Amino acid sequence: MRVRITTSVLGVTAVSALGLTAVAVLALPACSARTSKAKPSATAATRTGKPAFASPKGAPLSSAAMTTRLLDENDLGSGYTRKPESPSQHDDVNVLGCPALNGLGSDAATGGPLAFPHQAKADFTYTGSSNSEVSEELYSDTAARLSAGTSRIFDAMTGCPHYQLLVGGTTIEVATQRLTAPRLGDEQWSQLLTFSADGRDTVVKQTAIRDGSVLVDVSGSPALVDRHLGKALAKATAAH
Repeated sequence: MRVRITTSVLGVTAVSALGLTAVAVLALPACSARTSKAKPSATAATRTGKPAFASPKGAPLSSAAMTTRLLDENDLGSGYTRKPESPSQHDDVNVLGCPALNGLGSDAATGGPLAFPHQAKADFTYTGSSNSEVSEELYSDTAARLSAGTSRIFDAMTGCPHYQLLVGGTTIEVATQRLTAPRLGDEQWSQLLTFSADGRDTVVKQTAIRDGSVLVDVSGSPALVDRHLGKALAKATAAH
């Protein structure tokens, strides 16, 4: 899962897609895998009551297979345009006031080998009523690794209600709020982030659902996340 900051909102910086590894100009910790014996924190995820790793649904999928399970413009409806993938940038990023994020290590902070091995993503803009964005990221690994890694990153991000990001020469104030996620799949996580810079705020909602060996992460404008989460999960987990 990724948090990306681009240069389209907030004047100088804006956020598109949360959740959880470093891309574009923001480097935040990637999802870290733990062993199947480790129990993920219950504070970060809304549980369904099912054992976390009782019945993983199938083997992990390849990145190519997950690409075919991403939402497209036909799934989303009129007013949506897929954004081309942006080239990576390498601005210096520092996190102030959140030791939990700094404590995940340099590999995580650079999107290194702790990231989930199989992934696919798509970003969309919506111009139906205003310029908004929604992003979908799919990850696949064992159920145990998906659960532990996602719990760890959500714990770190929501464990600091307020912190700062120094991106190049820009200071971004970040406020986080843990949310109750819809009871979908085997495990769920959700959070609301507010990014403030130059007197402007951008609010991003991120909801992640693990269903067996697939993790669906939808982020962006809160209303668009709520609207498309269910169809994203259904397409990602449908039999192909």
